[in-house]
Amino acid sequence: MAGKGGVGKTTVSAAVAYLGAASGLDVLIVEVEGKSGLPELFGRDDSLAYEEAVLLEAGEAGPGSGAVRARTLTPDDALVEYLDGRGLGKISRRLRTTGTLDVIATAVPGIKDILVLGKVKQLEVAAAASGSPGLIVVDAPAAGHAVTFLSSAYGLIEAAAVGPIRSQALEVSEMLSDPERCQVMVVTLPEETPVNEAADTAFHLEDRASVKLTPIVVNGVWPRVTLPGRLERERYGLSPEEAARIEAAVEFRLARQDLQAEQLSRLASLLPLEQVQLPYLFNVDLDIEATRTLALELGRQLERPQP
Repeated sequence: MAGKGGVGKTTVSAAVAYLGAASGLDVLIVEVEGKSGLPELFGRDDSLAYEEAVLLEAGEAGPGSGAVRARTLTPDDALVEYLDGRGLGKISRRLRTTGTLDVIATAVPGIKDILVLGKVKQLEVAAAASGSPGLIVVDAPAAGHAVTFLSSAYGLIEAAAVGPIRSQALEVSEMLSDPERCQVMVVTLPEETPVNEAADTAFHLEDRASVKLTPIVVNGVWPRVTLPGRLERERYGLSPEEAARIEAAVEFRLARQDLQAEQLSRLASLLPLEQVQLPYLFNVDLDIEATRTLALELGRQLERPQP
């Protein structure tokens, strides 16, 4: 899942996970920035940690539905686990507490990203080996970092001629370039700057990370409504002040609809991807009901015949 910060990438990740669970899959959401609001989107109060937490029990999304679990995955944690598994626990903890990992990351660009992607690859291989259907949803970094995050493996392949880093990078690149194993969903809003960044991100991901893109998700689309004209509203005996406020609200809504329609059309001209449009939810806080609503709409649009 990739997109500019603030476009609802985490919300769409939750909707995709809920849809996967409702389809009978066991889903794992991997959050990589350590500041996710995912638990609230499933009606949970807990914060995410390196260990998996259950956000949705099997059966909660309907008969035969799978579970949704989530975890946060940082480079430090991935490195500690990697070294612990090779009997180097003391070294791993020293690297973490002394900040040596940051020094290494500066000397070897992309090493932090490959640590995280390597762990995702390990989780994907383990899930495939288990024989049970599953889905891993990665809530990736915001747009600019998402490109370097997903292309880090290719840079390290060129930088490292031999050794475990090169082997890890090769395995990650194989996963990313296989559309049966990995696809990237770009999320945007029907606004000028997010549309521009979404188009740039999509082209860079295809060129530099060699990943397959799904239909692009346009989040926060206001439902288009037909509003009554001035004469119809005057029948209700409104005062001039009340009528003026209603007129202002109507003008705002119509202008917003027109603006979004313009940006949706511009996105289609910039990016030859099918669009999935998710509605703007007029909620103060998004909860599991909002997640379910978005998941059902996402599923309905993904199932429609492609042009």
